[in-house]
Amino acid sequence: MKTEAFARISDFPMTASDKLRYADTDRQGHVNNAVFATFLETGRTEVIYGEALADTGASFVIARLELDFLAEVNWPGEVQIGTVVQDVGRSSFKLHQKIFQDGKAVAQAVTIIVQMNNESRRSHLLTDRAKNRLNTLTSPASTC
Repeated sequence: MKTEAFARISDFPMTASDKLRYADTDRQGHVNNAVFATFLETGRTEVIYGEALADTGASFVIARLELDFLAEVNWPGEVQIGTVVQDVGRSSFKLHQKIFQDGKAVAQAVTIIVQMNNESRRSHLLTDRAKNRLNTLTSPASTC
């Protein structure tokens, strides 16, 4: 998948938004970098919990999060989060996400999420239903 195809929020098959809070700002007057992970979570939950992808007795955990800051975010306002599934494996999947403010990309991330068995705490195979749903989210919005 070429992530360059996702230059605008409208390119993503899944989108969400988050309102900026004054408490999100830091001494420099912009939104603190730690808050960006929360924005990404907002986008992830649309994918993971929107259709209850987890198998019975399993849940999802983040195995890896790579986050690139592209520009500062300023309060007040809101951000939009675009999410696309980049790859689907046996028990995990990879998301590509971008955060936008006023149409400008301000951060991008790659997240690897693993389905885990709640008792054994080991990876748990994705169901065919979950794989099928995730595979519908691997293309730009214009082709979904």
